[in-house]
Amino acid sequence: MPLTLSFTAQDMANIRFAVSPIGEVVASVRVVKDPAAHPALRPWAEQVRRRLAGVDWRLLSDLVPVPTVSIAGFTCTPPSTSTPDLEVELATMRAAGDRVRSDLDSVGGPRTARVQALYDDPDRGLERLAEEVGAYWEAAIAPYWPRIRSLLDGEVLRRARLLAEGGADRMLADLDDSVTWQDGRLHLRHRHVSGVRSLRGLGLLLVPCVFAWPRVFSVTTPPYQPTVRYPPRGVATLWERNAVDAPEALATVLGRTRARLLAELDQPASTQDLARRTALTEPGVSRHLVALRAAGLCTAHRTGRYVLYARTAAAEALLAHRA
Repeated sequence: MPLTLSFTAQDMANIRFAVSPIGEVVASVRVVKDPAAHPALRPWAEQVRRRLAGVDWRLLSDLVPVPTVSIAGFTCTPPSTSTPDLEVELATMRAAGDRVRSDLDSVGGPRTARVQALYDDPDRGLERLAEEVGAYWEAAIAPYWPRIRSLLDGEVLRRARLLAEGGADRMLADLDDSVTWQDGRLHLRHRHVSGVRSLRGLGLLLVPCVFAWPRVFSVTTPPYQPTVRYPPRGVATLWERNAVDAPEALATVLGRTRARLLAELDQPASTQDLARRTALTEPGVSRHLVALRAAGLCTAHRTGRYVLYARTAAAEALLAHRA
């Protein structure tokens, strides 16, 4: 029997979308711990596993068991705004001390010593968890975030277009292969939850989530906003690496070398990686990257001895306008 979400007219009026950086963090932990179960995300997992070796994320890992049946709600509270940044969501996490024990009791199962310490002292434990999430984000998600965010934004725009063309029926009809919409009810083929749940007049929050793939996750219990996290279309294309030539017009403005380096950053890379690909010296690459960072076209993310450079959203937009 599927999990069925029952809509009232008020619920239909309160449907909204959001993206969630912390939701991507929590969902991605499953991928790092069991990459074989997530073939579309495996290239990412292989890239980040060695960088995470220098990061303490043990409590975060304990809170996201594999196989995943249930995750404590305070780890990734449904976002209250459509585009929160990570710091906003971490502040929400730090303020969730009154939810920790009830959420962990609801999840049930054995607890590691780290999770028990969180249960015994929620405020201190949440501070540690927030620090771990921040470190994990910097190592595993931040270098890829402009690309991920672009895919998520594209999914939200696509849903908005479907809503404009055919109303909520059209917008909800093809969320995912495991989701069907019929007669005012959303049916989710769920591995561990079934029954009919009311949205309590709060509507439904839809959160496209890259690292949810290939599953759909739901939140239906109070006090949280009823939420469905689902994989957007095109997840597998995020990790494809193709030879990319810099647009001629961009090379004219930035110089051919810097434009080429931006093109090579279709996935995050180190100075050494870029030097090897472009036949430039590492000091030469470094000088160009300093200039690109100053112009707001790339960012640097340090994890232990690794420093990865990634394109910003501004650079992605420049490269999208080819000449």
